[in-house]
Amino acid sequence: MGGTDSVWARGLQTAVRLVYPPRCLACGGPVESDFGLCPACWRETPFIGGLVCDACGTPLPGDDPGEAVHCDDCIAHPRPWAQGRAALLYRDAGRRLVLGLKHADRADIAQPAARWMAAAAASMPLDGALVVPVPLHWRRLVARRFNQSALIAAPLARALGLAHAPDLLERVRRTAPLGGQDRGARAATLEGALRVAPRRAAHVTGRPILLVDDVMTTGATLEAAARALSDAGAGAIRVVVLARAAREA
Repeated sequence: MGGTDSVWARGLQTAVRLVYPPRCLACGGPVESDFGLCPACWRETPFIGGLVCDACGTPLPGDDPGEAVHCDDCIAHPRPWAQGRAALLYRDAGRRLVLGLKHADRADIAQPAARWMAAAAASMPLDGALVVPVPLHWRRLVARRFNQSALIAAPLARALGLAHAPDLLERVRRTAPLGGQDRGARAATLEGALRVAPRRAAHVTGRPILLVDDVMTTGATLEAAARALSDAGAGAIRVVVLARAAREA
């Protein structure tokens, strides 16, 4: 009976692939397996590797000195978290993937994004950490129908073998879009906008946190979230994002 079921399942899978062949996540062209990139888009996807800023994940020139190093931005503006990593640079195919996930209902991007982010985060000590996505305001969530950071956070937690708390943080005030605002304006816009949900406060005390978002530009949203977690008594906070906006070298 089991053999018959297995043959039937393989036949069904073949039929599905004939009707819905695997497509490249970035361009929609044919690929060999689901959730993959075609060779051209793989070459255009700016995966981050080598030496990176220990606080924000921005790639840095030079060889690994064997100790934590920081970019000029993080030296000038220290982050309210211990470490940070990013999987991609926010340009080329990396930008298309983020925008597809965020604005084009491309939930299929979340699973491979989580794998890439898990690989980026693997260099940080995460034992016992709670995976927490940056929240949307409920009105924006209703309009968009999903929180892209939460879509990534669930498979990321599974990949890292960590607990997931999708509702730990909440955005209590709807804020204006941050695009076009400088660092100071973004910080002012987000002042008091995020907090730890009162019903979940007991889960935060002393607990290490892995904070998750789709993209980091100035880092203002992540900083607001990290401060809310710190105010609630969280332990060491680390962040990971799918893409990091960085100045061209």
